[in-house]
Amino acid sequence: MALEAQLRELAPLVLSAVLRRFRDFAAAEDAVQEALLAASLQWPKEGEPESPRGWLIQTAFRRLTDEHRAATARRRREDEAQAEREAEHLAFAREPMDEERDDTLILLFMCCHPALTEASAIALTLRAVGGLTTAEIAAAFFVPEATMAQRISRAKQTVKQSGVPFQLPSDVSQQLSSVLHVLYLVFNEGYTSSSGPVLARVDLTAEAIRLTREVLRLRPNDVEVGGLLALMLLTEARRPARTTATGALVPLDVQDRRLWNRELIAEGTALVTATLGRGTTGPYQVQAAIAALHDEAARAEDTDWPQIQALYEVLEALAPNPMVTLNKVVALAMVQGPRAGLEALQVLEADERLTGSHRLEAVRAHLLERAGEVAASIVSYQRAAERTESEPERAYLLGKAQALGSVR
Repeated sequence: MALEAQLRELAPLVLSAVLRRFRDFAAAEDAVQEALLAASLQWPKEGEPESPRGWLIQTAFRRLTDEHRAATARRRREDEAQAEREAEHLAFAREPMDEERDDTLILLFMCCHPALTEASAIALTLRAVGGLTTAEIAAAFFVPEATMAQRISRAKQTVKQSGVPFQLPSDVSQQLSSVLHVLYLVFNEGYTSSSGPVLARVDLTAEAIRLTREVLRLRPNDVEVGGLLALMLLTEARRPARTTATGALVPLDVQDRRLWNRELIAEGTALVTATLGRGTTGPYQVQAAIAALHDEAARAEDTDWPQIQALYEVLEALAPNPMVTLNKVVALAMVQGPRAGLEALQVLEADERLTGSHRLEAVRAHLLERAGEVAASIVSYQRAAERTESEPERAYLLGKAQALGSVR
């Protein structure tokens, strides 16, 4: 497992180095995968080389160079011009190599190319930069491996056809919002899986945090990058208390806060403090501030709900969407009572973007329970359970309905 982890960490560094030279995403990744396979077979027997990263790069380079030479030989008789281009390519590949150069950020920005769909950008980011296998990505999003393989293949082809050079954009700010959004979505999918038997995927949240740290190194003064990292850290800090030993969901208000990761909370809070009030406030900063208020409360009843409600008002103005409004309703109910929350919830019922969403029905069930309308609450919990594809969430919602039914 130690070798597997090491190779996974090295994979994006090696891929970015190879891609910088050969500019063919699919061919470069194939070569890197063969180099990783060779390492997994040879290193345990022959010992780890002095420079593992350099060994992998050189092995991948040799494979691609041999392929280009073979291709050149095949095509020379048919197309002399093509042969000349191949020769130029080989000459470029022989240039001195900087094994320590880290092009992970370039790779990340390429994976978030504007021509890609959101789903394709996430998949390609996890494959190329995160080092996850196609099977692992398919499992994370609960689609067949063949389907995910096609999605990733099409994404690589799109990037190749775009002709984007292997370098950071001249103005990273133009593409930065897309990069941050992809990282945000990767983290959210890891923290609360949209479907399947487990509530969270730690590998996805870890990758999102690692990559966001890389972006922050590139843009150390960007308050929204800092805000996104703070949001991830403050949210991830609660993960140890989110589930029981059997994987059952534990709501925020009843979590054992002694299990929360205080180091992550301290780092996230410091980032929030450093970013708020510096320049224009963005949605990630506001979400991080909300997360910090939750994490700073020693007990659930100590939570500063009026401040959270006010921050959701700000967030709704900055980035209006139904999920923000739904969270604002929860905060409103915590400040003014469940009846006020139920009244505010009516505004969202006509929003087509929440049609069929289990979260709207789950919030309704919670507010009805707090308002003492047990029968209606049971019905809403059951409806919410029917609508979610997450097995831990479904089990929790059905458990709430059953518990209320036994009390009646």
